Amino acid sequence: MSTPEIPIGLSTASVWPQQAADAFGMAAELGYDGVEVMVWAESVSQDPRALSKLVKRYDMPVLAVHAPCLLVTQRVWSPDPVVRLRRAVALAAELDAATVVVHPPFRWQRSYGDGFVELLKELEDASGVAVAVENMFPVRPLGSRRDWQVSGFRPSVDPTDVGHRHYTLDLSHTATAGMDAMALAARMGAGLCHVHLTDGSGTPRDEHLLPGTGTQPCAELCAMLVDNEFRGDVTVEISTRRAPDRPARMRALAAGLKFAQRNLGR
Repeated sequence: MSTPEIPIGLSTASVWPQQAADAFGMAAELGYDGVEVMVWAESVSQDPRALSKLVKRYDMPVLAVHAPCLLVTQRVWSPDPVVRLRRAVALAAELDAATVVVHPPFRWQRSYGDGFVELLKELEDASGVAVAVENMFPVRPLGSRRDWQVSGFRPSVDPTDVGHRHYTLDLSHTATAGMDAMALAARMGAGLCHVHLTDGSGTPRDEHLLPGTGTQPCAELCAMLVDNEFRGDVTVEISTRRAPDRPARMRALAAGLKFAQRNLGR
C-alpha cells in the first residue's frame, strides 16, 4: 500500500504585494495542490464568498487559513484576538480547509493568553479544524549579541513549552530564533500538522528565503515527514516582494515548488 502524497500549498503571503487572486492563479499555473490564505487587510482574504469563487475559478482548494495575528493585522475583523481567531476558524470550516495557523498570544494580551489553551480546544472540538500554533522568534536588534533578545510571546516563542494538540513549524522562524528545527519537530511529534517550507540565514530578521538557500535543514525535515508518513500539509511561504516583475516572482515560486516536490518524494 503506497503512502499518500503530502499536499504542497502556496501561501498567499508569498506573492505580496500582489493580491490573493494572483496567488490562486499562480498556484494553479505552476501546479501547486492548493493555497494557504493569509488573512490580512485585503478584503478578499477575509471574505469566504470571494475566496470560494477563487477556489472554483482556479480549481485550487484552500488547504489552510492563517489567522490575522501579525502586528499589522490587529484590527482585521476586530481588535479582539478571540473574535479574530473564531472568525478564522469559521472561514476555514466554510472553505473546507483542514488547518488554521495561529501565533502564540503576545505578552500584553493577558486575557487572551490566560484562556488560549482552552479556546483552542473549544474551537477544534466544535469545528473539526486543527488550530495549529506556530513557532515564533524573539526580537534581537541588528548588531546585538544573540543572547540579547526579548520574546514578545507568551510564554515563549516555542509553543511546545505549553503543549497544544496541533502545531505549525516555520523554518524561517527557527532560523531567526536560532532554534534546532529538527529537535523542535521532534518535540511537536504527532501534533505537527502544518509546515511552512522556507529558509533563513540566522539574521535577526524573518527572511522567508527559498528553501535550500539558507541554514535550515529543509531537505532533512522533508525526508523526516515522508519517513513518518506525515498526514498534514506543507506550504511554501517565501518572500518575493523584491521580485522586479511577474516572471521573476513565478520563477521563485516554481523553484520553491520543485524543492518541495523533490524532497517530499513527488
